[in-house]
Amino acid sequence: MKGQATDQKHGPRTAPAAAPERFETVIVGGGQAGLAVGYHLAMRGRRFVILDASQRTGDAWRQRWDSLHLFTPARYDGLPGMPFPAAAFSYPTKDQVADYLQAYATRFALPVRNGVRVDRLCRDGDRYALAAGDRRILADHVVVATGAHQKPQIPAFAAELDPNILQLDPNRYRHPSQLPAGGVLVVGAGNSGAEIAFEVSRTHPTWLSGPATGHIPVRTGSRWDQLLTPPFWWFISRVLTVQTPIGRKVRPKALITTAPLERVRPRELAAAGVERVPRTVGVQHGSPVLEDGRVMHVATVLWCTGFRPDFAWIDLPVLGQDGAPVHHRGIVASQPGLYFVGLWFLSAFTSSLLGGVGRDAEHIAEQIAAHQPNAQPTAEVLTAARAHRAPTATAAHRSERYTVRDNL
Repeated sequence: MKGQATDQKHGPRTAPAAAPERFETVIVGGGQAGLAVGYHLAMRGRRFVILDASQRTGDAWRQRWDSLHLFTPARYDGLPGMPFPAAAFSYPTKDQVADYLQAYATRFALPVRNGVRVDRLCRDGDRYALAAGDRRILADHVVVATGAHQKPQIPAFAAELDPNILQLDPNRYRHPSQLPAGGVLVVGAGNSGAEIAFEVSRTHPTWLSGPATGHIPVRTGSRWDQLLTPPFWWFISRVLTVQTPIGRKVRPKALITTAPLERVRPRELAAAGVERVPRTVGVQHGSPVLEDGRVMHVATVLWCTGFRPDFAWIDLPVLGQDGAPVHHRGIVASQPGLYFVGLWFLSAFTSSLLGGVGRDAEHIAEQIAAHQPNAQPTAEVLTAARAHRAPTATAAHRSERYTVRDNL
C-alpha cells in the first residue's frame, strides 16, 4: 500500500511514539501566577516551560464580561519586575490586564506554549509525567498555576431549568445585548453579581438573588481610598498570612466568605430598579424557585455563584477531603517537586491577586533553584529586568483589594 510501511508478518506498522520532552520544571498555566513563577525561574537561570491552554497569553481575562474593571488602581496591579503601564490611580480594564500579561511574557522572553492543555499529571519513576494530547513531557518539578477560579460553581438543579431559559456564567456573559427580551435573574449577590445586575438592569427587568454582603465604606477611587489602600494592602499581605496567628485564624473563614461590595452600592442597585430577592434554591415546572417559595418566571439566569479550582487532571494523592490541594505555602510535602501557586489565600490574603502572587512565586522558585544553585539568568532577562526597575516598583507589585467570591 503506497505511503504506508508494512511488515510481511505483522501487517502495517504504526509510527513510533514521539520521545517525551524533558524539562527541569513545567509550569501548568500561563496566567499571572504562572508568569510570575516563570520570571523568578528565569532570573535564576532555570530551564522551564509554561504550558497554557489559551490561544493567547491573557485570554482568561479577555473572556470576562466587557465592562469589568479591577477594584484597585494600576499602581497596585503589577507583577514582579514590571509595573502596570497605566496612570497610578486609574482602574485597568480586563483587556488592559490581558494585554499587560501578554507584554510581560514577551518582555522577559518567557517560554510560553499556548494552546496546550494538560490532560494528566502523574508520576513516572522519580520524575513527573504530563500528558497534553499526544504530547508527553517529563519534569523534575511541576508548578500548578491554573488559577483559583477555573470552574463555575453552578448548582446541580440548574440542569432542571426549562431549556428555553438562557443560562450564563460570568465567563460566558459579555454584555446585556446578548440577552433575550424578558426578565433576568442574577444568582449570587457578591461583586460580580451586583455589577452585572446593575448593568443588565438598564435594558431588562432584573432580580438579584442572594443574601446581602454589605459594602466597604470607602468609595473606590476616592481620596480616602487612595489614602487607606497602602496600609490596608500591607495588612492583608503581610499580617493576614499563614505565618501569623491572626492570619491562621482568619484563613478558614476567608476561604468561604463573600467579599463586601466595592464599586456598586446597595442604594445604587435599588435606584437602578434591581430588586433584591432571597437565595435561589431549586426549580419548579422549569422555573427557578427562591428560598421564600416564589417562582421566578424569567428569560435568563446568570449564575454569579463563584468559581472553584479544577484538579481532576492531577492523578496524584494530593487533594484533601474538600478537593483542595494539601500544601504549606504551595509546597506539597507528600510529592517532592510538586507546587501550587495562585490559589486563594495560598500563603496570604493576597496570594491569588495580581500584585500578591509574586511573593509566593519567588518562594517556589527558590525551592526549585536550591537543587542547582549555580545557574545564571540569561542576558535578555537581566536586560529586561533592569529596564523596568524603578524606585516605585515595589508599590507597583500590588493588586486588587478583594477577590471576587460569590455564593448562592
